[in-house]
Amino acid sequence: MESNAIIAAREVKERVLPQLNKERAIKLYWKQKYFFFMLIPVIAYYLIFHYAPLYGIVIAFQNYYPLKGVAGSEWVGLDHFKELFTGLYFLPVLKNTIIISTYKLIFGFPAPIILCLILNEVRLVFFKKAVQTITYLPHFISWVILGGIVIEFLSPTRGLINAIIMEFGHKPILFVTSETYFRSILVLSSIWKEVGWSTIIYLAAITSVDPELYDAADMDGAGRLRKIWNITMPSIMPVVTIMFIFAVGGIINDDFDQIYNLLNASVLSVGDVISTYTYQIGLVKGDYSFATTVGLFKNIIAFILILLTNYVAKKTNDYSLW
Repeated sequence: MESNAIIAAREVKERVLPQLNKERAIKLYWKQKYFFFMLIPVIAYYLIFHYAPLYGIVIAFQNYYPLKGVAGSEWVGLDHFKELFTGLYFLPVLKNTIIISTYKLIFGFPAPIILCLILNEVRLVFFKKAVQTITYLPHFISWVILGGIVIEFLSPTRGLINAIIMEFGHKPILFVTSETYFRSILVLSSIWKEVGWSTIIYLAAITSVDPELYDAADMDGAGRLRKIWNITMPSIMPVVTIMFIFAVGGIINDDFDQIYNLLNASVLSVGDVISTYTYQIGLVKGDYSFATTVGLFKNIIAFILILLTNYVAKKTNDYSLW
């Protein structure tokens, strides 16, 4: 049996140590108080612009009229959701959204990883920085400008591509108004705009790789491809997994700025997506309740996709968001 002294010491330890640790934690936090003050603008931003507007979700269950307000509008329950799934327009729009976003995921997600691996192998610093600058630049240009550039570049009368086609004796192709080419234009222009910016994340991850691993591989006679496959890729795999989870969650969230600036009446059947459909319903026609219903449905699906992808990633390679 334990002596009374041991029991008393244990009781003191259980009562006193947590209090001491708490006091130390408070002192430590107080010393770093200015860093916490710097978080106030960020917290305020998310509270004001991301959490406070969540109250507006209730109008998805109402026939909302601005003059009556949220409190005075009539409650209709799930009527808008029934209309959403039985209407003639939403399912084709959902199909377009999934197809376009899936193409962007398949072809757009690996693009910055490939570019990152290529740039990491470049030893000429000036050339490497020049390529990085050129590929980063489109990210900082709005789709209003880039959309105009794409349209001019593919113009049947002034565009470079059609000029080359006509040089070989063929007729010009109406790329932007063709259902055959429109989705490909969306995917390629999206990659062009974001591939350089996304590469920054993977290049930053590569900087954390221990150089001694490459030295050991050199001693074993490994070539560049072998080092990329066995050292670089496994080292950045946690970052790749996290970015992939975000990308899958964004399948249902299309790029409104891009599609709105490139969309035209000739390609509505293959290019009209949820965000442009919501814009037409909510802002142009003024049906705020139905537009909110569409947005709520989209966010729920995105949340489910993130949870599912995170679960699969955790089970397969032990890397996940949580």
